[in-house]
Amino acid sequence: MMYDLIIKGGNVVFRDGVRKCDIGVKDEKIACIAERIEDDAKETVDASGQYVMPGMIDTHVHISEPGRTEWEGFETGTKSLAAGGTTSYVEMPLNALPATTNKAALDLKLEAAKEQNYVDYAFYGGLVPGNVDDLEGMHNAGVPAFKCFISTCGSDIPDDFTNVDDYTLYKGMQKLAELDQILCIHAENPTITDNLTKEIVNSGRTTAMDYVESRPVFTEVEAVQRALLFAKETGCKLHLVHISTSEAVQAILKARAEGVDVTVESCPHYFAMTAEDVEEIGPRAKCMPPLRKATDQAKLWDELMAGNIDWLTSDHSPCTEDLKQGNIFEAWGGISGAQNNVDLMFDLAVKQRGLAVNKFVDMIATAPAERFNIPNKGEIAVSKDADIILVDPNQSYTVKREDLYYKNKHSAYEGRKIDCRVTKTVVRGHIVYDLNEGIVGEPIGKLMH
Repeated sequence: MMYDLIIKGGNVVFRDGVRKCDIGVKDEKIACIAERIEDDAKETVDASGQYVMPGMIDTHVHISEPGRTEWEGFETGTKSLAAGGTTSYVEMPLNALPATTNKAALDLKLEAAKEQNYVDYAFYGGLVPGNVDDLEGMHNAGVPAFKCFISTCGSDIPDDFTNVDDYTLYKGMQKLAELDQILCIHAENPTITDNLTKEIVNSGRTTAMDYVESRPVFTEVEAVQRALLFAKETGCKLHLVHISTSEAVQAILKARAEGVDVTVESCPHYFAMTAEDVEEIGPRAKCMPPLRKATDQAKLWDELMAGNIDWLTSDHSPCTEDLKQGNIFEAWGGISGAQNNVDLMFDLAVKQRGLAVNKFVDMIATAPAERFNIPNKGEIAVSKDADIILVDPNQSYTVKREDLYYKNKHSAYEGRKIDCRVTKTVVRGHIVYDLNEGIVGEPIGKLMH
């Protein structure tokens, strides 16, 4: 057979461990896995000394197109994802304008995305006050899941995203349970965080640690518990996004043991940085929920190493640089992280803490593929999409602004040394990123169904 691509001699990561073997790709699929493939190929890649693993499926990305393309767009956002080892993503219903809260807004986003993506993609629908009757239309159009905020969000701009009240949350969960859909939730108690913020700012306290104190651990835990209670009542499937505390993870595990269908994600920034670091890094490291104190982070690491966090996402939330100015309360709350998911967490979890590499792959690819019903992605196996990345555990580099593909080239990781490197990203058999060449070719990303 003439293969389109053969990846030779790499340490291939499977569900049950790592084996040195070759992978043959034909017609965008993995066609053969063998100790040695002797056939010819249009292109051959030597993966000796590198890990060969499924590309990351990042289920928490904000692209901001259409409507806020000065923050990020599909082209720059997906170049960043590709350079970071992500081969597919699911994009949030905010911060685009209009927000993706009905079929018409979804259609606008689908049209805007055409021929701009370097990796494969899908879009969430949003749950906001007043749109419960719109959920079925987005479901029928193929969104893989829905998203809502139990936390203050939005602006005075028409058609921007807004957070739910308890009644909307309850009625939305009822409808999504009927549709057998997943609801993803940003969980922080808005009444307490909003009023603590006013109290702290009015007293003249505007340091990074003051910001952390305005969003204490219990405000995440309370909102998580409320969501779990509603899910138990309605039968709605839940996914809790960017969880930052061990206490919230434990509440989720307790509810799961009681029969709630719930999964949980966290993000690299909660493991790579602490609240104590934010004073030095500044507003580039502002996010919601906030980075936690070192003592809380240590407990979150325990949860990850114990297998209690289902998968990892970037929560890539970009903005223009001017929105990161001023004190930390005034600055935009979001971290640009799409380009440093795989390498950063491989370094921190696998190299530094000894997490099994197949467990790492489960957290970046296999688990989200299974939960979001993406059957052709998420693992190295014959007939799966040839979404493959190469990671060199023996390379080191420092994150530099000039190497970022973001439209706005700022990152909380600037100046950080990372002791491994993504050297190649392959989407359905097409090389879209090479460490030496950069982004390769034209956008080939397709909508995932």
